[in-house]
Amino acid sequence: MSPKLSISTIAISVGLIAPLTILLSTADAQTSRTRTPILVELFTSEGCSSCPPADTFVAELKQQQPIQSADIIVLSEHVDYWDHDGWRDRFSSPDITERQREYGTRLQVADIYTPQIVVNGTQQFVGNDVPHTLSAIQQDSQQPTIALTLSKPVIDGDRVTATVSIAPDQQLKGDLYAALVDPTDSTSVLKGENKGRDLHHVNVVRTLQRVGSLRDLRSGSHSFTIRAPKNSSPASMHLVVFAQRSDAGSIMGAVSVPLM
Repeated sequence: MSPKLSISTIAISVGLIAPLTILLSTADAQTSRTRTPILVELFTSEGCSSCPPADTFVAELKQQQPIQSADIIVLSEHVDYWDHDGWRDRFSSPDITERQREYGTRLQVADIYTPQIVVNGTQQFVGNDVPHTLSAIQQDSQQPTIALTLSKPVIDGDRVTATVSIAPDQQLKGDLYAALVDPTDSTSVLKGENKGRDLHHVNVVRTLQRVGSLRDLRSGSHSFTIRAPKNSSPASMHLVVFAQRSDAGSIMGAVSVPLM
C-alpha cells in the first residue's frame, strides 16, 4: 500500500506550489504577498459515514493553507436530512440544507449529497476530492475580489455586533452574510452510521444569516447584529462575513476574525 499523500504534496504534484528552492529564494516576496480570501463550504453530517474524511480534509486546508495565493476560509455546514437515520447531528440546520439546495439548483446538481464541497460558490466537488478542490481554490484566488473590512466585534450575551466596510470605489451588487463558527468541535457518536466514532470538526457554522447588502455600504460602513445559539460560547467563536451574488452565486469577498 502506498503512503498517504499530504495536501501539500498533492498541490506540488499538480503545479499549485512552487518547488522548495524557488520558495526559499523568494521568501520575502511570498511573505509580503496578499492572499485572496477563498470560501470553502463543506456540507456534511455526523450521520453520514462518508463525511469524516471530508471533515479531516477541510481541517487540513484550514491548518496548512496549501495555496500560496489563497487565504482559505472554511465553513463546515451541517445539513439535517441525515437526522432521521439514528443520530441527530447537534449542529444540523434546515437553513443549511436549504442553502445546499440553492447551490444544487444553480450548479445543476441533480440531487444534493454529503459530503459536498463548494469553492467560492463557483464549483462543487465530492468532499474528499483533493486535487479538484485545490485546483478550484488556485483558480479563484487569481480573480478580483471585494476587500471587506470588519471592526472588532462586540459581544453582549448571545448577541454579536460588528461593522463591515469596503473601499469607496467598490460599488457592486450582492448580499452580505455573517456566520458565527466554532473553530473546533468534537462529538462521540452513539448511534447511526458513525456509531462508536469520535468525530472532529473545524469552523462549524452555528449561525448563518443575511445581514445586509453591498448597497448598504455605498454611503459608508454597515453595522449588524447576529445571535449565537443558546448552548454556545460566543467568546470562543469566530465571525465570518462574506459577500455573495444573489441566488447562491459566486462569493465576491470574505473575511474572518476571532470574537476575542
